[in-house]
Amino acid sequence: MTAEPAGSQPTPLSPEETSKLLALTKQADTVELKLTVPETRSGFRSTAAALEIDPLDAQMRQVVFFDTPDLQLDRAGVVVRARRVQGVGDDSVVKLRPVVPTDLPKRLRRATEFGVEVDAMPGGFVCSGSYKGKPRKAAVLDVLQAGKPVRKLFSKEQRAFYDEHAPEGITLDDVVALGPIPVLKVKFAPPALRRRMVAEMWFYPDGSRILELSTKCPPADALDVADEARDYLSGRGVDLGGEQQTKTRTALRFYSKELTGTGS
Repeated sequence: MTAEPAGSQPTPLSPEETSKLLALTKQADTVELKLTVPETRSGFRSTAAALEIDPLDAQMRQVVFFDTPDLQLDRAGVVVRARRVQGVGDDSVVKLRPVVPTDLPKRLRRATEFGVEVDAMPGGFVCSGSYKGKPRKAAVLDVLQAGKPVRKLFSKEQRAFYDEHAPEGITLDDVVALGPIPVLKVKFAPPALRRRMVAEMWFYPDGSRILELSTKCPPADALDVADEARDYLSGRGVDLGGEQQTKTRTALRFYSKELTGTGS
């Protein structure tokens, strides 16, 4: 169930969409509120200054997605991702979106590594089910540089989740690496907001960038937190009405065009 924006100016949710969003948040484990800031000549710098974000607090990450060159997994709603995180190590996830939480098996909802989250942004939302893990049989660099099989980044449970939802005939060893993409992540806690926020800057190979601001909260607090965050950001001059972009889809489309030769 989704009303995710696809690189367009946000428009208010309809009453029907709002009702769906509220129903989903009641069934989710967490809610993440997101906003992408328009890339203008001074937009990123002015946003960082207004929110008192110190770039020296940033954590370096590398994010790599796995899909077929023509993005068959993406079309099936399956996202396969691995990350290298400075000072922390590697992690991996197999994500399905959109999902209807009540349709998911109870055994899956009980799994410690599985979670349901609603991502809400101006003009849209999407509910995802994510199976997370820590690679044990190979590091991300082993796959990217030494040619080890992609499946070794994922646990038995993650692979089973993938097999259940991926298009027939496409195994984890049939996909290719899309990336890695360098990412800077900063956590900050504005006193006026009284909650932690996250700023992520994604650097794409064509020189474009996406700056995303986000905060997570329990589902029951989502509406109040959304109001508080909106008031805080608008009060600091952050543009809430800019074109909304999704980090994952932007990355997938870029690398797909590069691999298939369909880019301009």
